[in-house]
Amino acid sequence: MTPSPTECAIVELRQYTLHPGQRDTLIELFERAFVETQEAAGMRVLGQFRDLDDGQRFVWLRGFDNMESRRASLEAFYGGPVWQAHREAANATMLDSDNVLLLRPAWPGAAIPLQAGTRAAPGARTTPPGLLDASIFPLREPAGGDLLTLCREVLAPVLRRGGARRLGWYVTEPGANPFPRLPVREGEQVLVGLALFDDPAAVEAFARGGTWARDAQPALARWLAGPTESHRLVPTPRSALHA
Repeated sequence: MTPSPTECAIVELRQYTLHPGQRDTLIELFERAFVETQEAAGMRVLGQFRDLDDGQRFVWLRGFDNMESRRASLEAFYGGPVWQAHREAANATMLDSDNVLLLRPAWPGAAIPLQAGTRAAPGARTTPPGLLDASIFPLREPAGGDLLTLCREVLAPVLRRGGARRLGWYVTEPGANPFPRLPVREGEQVLVGLALFDDPAAVEAFARGGTWARDAQPALARWLAGPTESHRLVPTPRSALHA
C-alpha cells in the first residue's frame, strides 16, 4: 500500500548528475515508466525537479513508511520487471546517482504538505507552477531540540513572511541503510529545509529583501559545519509537489 504524504517517516533526497543533454530524456522515461510503478511497490514519489542552476542535475524526493518498508519496496521495484526493462536506458543518462540523503521529518508534522490529486496524468508536458528552494545545512552534530526550536520559531516565520507557501524540515535518519545496493551519503549530519514559492521571481524577491541573511543565517551559524548547499528546483510536468 502506498504511504500517504503524512505517513512518510523516511524520505530520500536524490540528486543525479547526468550526461550533458540527457535530463529531458531521463525525465520523460521517469514520468512514463517509474512513477506509478514505484508507488505500486509501496513507496511514494513525492516530487521531481530540474535544478534551475545546473542543467545536468535531476532531483527527486521519495518517501516510505519506515526503514523496513523501504527495504521491501526497493527490493520489489529494483528486482521487478519494470526496472529490468528500463534500467539500461535510465543508467545511460547518468554520470552519478549516489548523491542521496536519507532523512526523516525533523519533528512530527514537519514534512512538507502534499495536496491529494495534484499530479498530472501520464503524458503531461506542461510544467506546473512553483519553485522549491532546497537548502542542505551541514551540522556539527545531530540536530537537537534547540536547533529545531530555531527552525519553528525563527527560520520558518522568516520564510513564510518572505513568500514561502509550504515548508518542510528534515534531518539525517540515523538508521543504517538496509538496501546497500542503493548507496546513501554516510558519516554526516544535515538539516534540510524545503520551501515552496510561487515562482523564481518570488525567490529572487525574498533574497533581495535580505531577511534571511539578517535574521536567520546568523542564528544558524553556531550549528553549521560548513557552507549551506542550496538548490532552486523547478517541478517537472508530473511532479506531485508544486505550487
